[in-house]
Amino acid sequence: MNRRNFLKLGSGVVGLLAAMNWPRVGRASGINYEATGVDIINYPPANDGFSFPAEWTPHERTLMQFPPAQNWEDRQLNGARKDWAAVANAVAEFEPVTMAVQPKDKKVAKELLSSSVDFVEFQMNDAWSRDSGPMILTNDAGERRVAGFEFNGWGGKFPPFDDDALAKARFAKHLGISLHPADMVLEGGAVAVDGEGTLLTTEECLLNKNRNPGKSKAEIETILKGWLGVEKIIWLPKGLTPDPITDGHIDGMAAFAAPGVLLLHMTKYRDDPNLLITYEARKVLEEVRDAKGRKLEIIEIPLTSWDVVHMNFYICNGGVIVPVAGKDLEDDGPLAIIREAFPKHEIVPITGRYLAGGGGIHCITQQVPAV
Repeated sequence: MNRRNFLKLGSGVVGLLAAMNWPRVGRASGINYEATGVDIINYPPANDGFSFPAEWTPHERTLMQFPPAQNWEDRQLNGARKDWAAVANAVAEFEPVTMAVQPKDKKVAKELLSSSVDFVEFQMNDAWSRDSGPMILTNDAGERRVAGFEFNGWGGKFPPFDDDALAKARFAKHLGISLHPADMVLEGGAVAVDGEGTLLTTEECLLNKNRNPGKSKAEIETILKGWLGVEKIIWLPKGLTPDPITDGHIDGMAAFAAPGVLLLHMTKYRDDPNLLITYEARKVLEEVRDAKGRKLEIIEIPLTSWDVVHMNFYICNGGVIVPVAGKDLEDDGPLAIIREAFPKHEIVPITGRYLAGGGGIHCITQQVPAV
């Protein structure tokens, strides 16, 4: 459901959705990564010089997951699969794509996907690879590791999520990459990095009691530094609203365009509940310095659409795949700014009714950095 439809429900209903008594799952405890056959390393990967590279660094390929039926009605499932395929086919014009698919869905996937997309078969609950897929780290020796953060269905909202909790390990096994289990719940969409030691996130998500109850902010920072190889963590109070599912993921609100350069969604409309949220975010960002001591250059992208969040784009080799509403008045301004921010990339707009209803292009993709 897009922002417009959420807000039609009224603020009281939106608040009720956000505060629903979802199953209280703090840690996705008992994840048996070993069952996938992946090689396990039980210490922080930063100890070996590993860090999570910026998204604009060269990729070997992109990982995605073909939507299974669990959390979709039949009509929505067909639409979602077409949206996912449109993104995969667009990315495949720039770099290889590996699509995870359940064996029973492979025939349908082949009908929708470019012949250049390859497959890996395993069971899934859903298809949001940014959140359940592997965050792949690199070091100066040209090696790769997976940061094994736990996935708990966005705070236990969509059980069962047992297979999605294993998705990062199954991908890692397929790719032949070792995994470092982390004692912390984290979805990939909750963080953004500049590749030079700075990480951006929101308190609304990472300090939420449905993710890591009992962990202090300082403890979470220690784990982020150990498992993502970052040095400086910038905390924004909240992500965009309404967001009763991801609880304020940063990838709907902000993204690094280069070290020291940050794109930030802003709105000027008084009836938009994001007015205060975005201005508070800008205030924080104007006052902080990044890991290199730089003052951030902030580039505003207007929050023009009630149907899609343009910020949820994906940077691949030579391209930026951007979700759009398909309406010039809503898309032209944000697209022009993104083109200016990435002058060496081709900007590819993609519409998707069902994709926009749950997240965006960034939410369904996960990069494999080249080494």
